[in-house]
Amino acid sequence: MIVVTGGGGFIGSNVVAALAAKGDREIAVCDVFGKNDKWMNLAKHELAGVISPPDLMDFLNSESFRMEAIIHLGAVTDTTETDVDLILRNNFKFSLALWDWCARNEAAFIYASSAATYGDGRQGFDDSDNLTAMARLRPLNPYGWSKHLFDRRVARIMAERLPAPEKWAGLKFFNVYGPNEYHKGRMSSVALQVHDSILIGEPVRLFRSHNPDYEDGGQMRDFIYVEDCVAAIEWILDQDEMTGIYNMGTGEARTFLDMAYAVADAMGEELTVDWIDTPPDLRDKYQYFTEAKMERFREAGFTRTFTSLEDGVKRYVQQYLSKPDTYR
Repeated sequence: MIVVTGGGGFIGSNVVAALAAKGDREIAVCDVFGKNDKWMNLAKHELAGVISPPDLMDFLNSESFRMEAIIHLGAVTDTTETDVDLILRNNFKFSLALWDWCARNEAAFIYASSAATYGDGRQGFDDSDNLTAMARLRPLNPYGWSKHLFDRRVARIMAERLPAPEKWAGLKFFNVYGPNEYHKGRMSSVALQVHDSILIGEPVRLFRSHNPDYEDGGQMRDFIYVEDCVAAIEWILDQDEMTGIYNMGTGEARTFLDMAYAVADAMGEELTVDWIDTPPDLRDKYQYFTEAKMERFREAGFTRTFTSLEDGVKRYVQQYLSKPDTYR
């Protein structure tokens, strides 16, 4: 059995879809669903259980004899969330509890970190787990700090040879886009937001640059299609040995305008942009450039070619967003 925390969410439900399609493992999901349509992300798949977070430890203990792995993707992911205690409970303390459980019960542990750990990028995007190098990073918001805090704790545990799962990996996800993100609202990908604006005939709203080094729309991100992230997680599960914190991007930064034009082209529509100011309270926390260094993950043995921006957007738009059923 594999448990996917956050399994009803964006990346989590795509992982569940891939694992369920293989049919060689039982899959259980831990998540909070509330009153929105997030449940539809899982509606096509057979599950061995759906567990609320307060009940997860009891469930794990009852199934410990057959627990292969925990894929921990559940977190408070809103980068504008200001309740730091809430973020720490979910993103740091809960993650530590699951790490300890996997160490005690010989289960693999794969968890989501984030490119937000790199802050403004001035220290680069090197996914080194060296304690000194990690100490130089300065995340810009509580979400990024919580992810970085857990990464640093994991690195310390490994450096001091404290109890750890025999197989584990932390993945610093960059800007992921793709199906099943529809419940995310304002936190959905640029790809989906651009698509929805074009669909209703409105101009696409993009932030104006407030940095003289970047033109309007020239802000850059490492956009990665969700299927590539899922393939990486499946590959890790299949490895006999795996340890480390790794970037999860394509290794190629593209501009917001590149993304907008890719979506418009995939829809067969013209692109009209309405430039808006970045809100003043976000300007000092805004990343103008992110690009994953992928050498370490490649050296670990991952050989899959990452999907290009144009191909990923075309697949997303034409195989999902343009269909009556948009869910994977």
